[in-house]
Amino acid sequence: MDFLFEMKFCAPLYQIGLLLVLSTILLFFGKVKFALLVNFVYTLYWAYVFDRAYLLEYGGERADYFSWVYFGFGFIIVVLALFGFFMTSRD
Repeated sequence: MDFLFEMKFCAPLYQIGLLLVLSTILLFFGKVKFALLVNFVYTLYWAYVFDRAYLLEYGGERADYFSWVYFGFGFIIVVLALFGFFMTSRD
């Protein structure tokens, strides 16, 4: 639990603003699933791409296999969600 209180998170303000604008627009148009997907992709980006230097520098000491498995499953969820968006329903 101490890890949560000691962790530092710095994301650029323009990225947070872009996330807020995208999520708001998608929710206004009733695209709840797509808004959740956008938020999930931003979370993966901030955790694994934006902080890549920190992850590579200190990741061996602090990160275990759980974080990499989480990223793998997250990537699979994104791919399956995009696949589901492009599927047409035959009603």
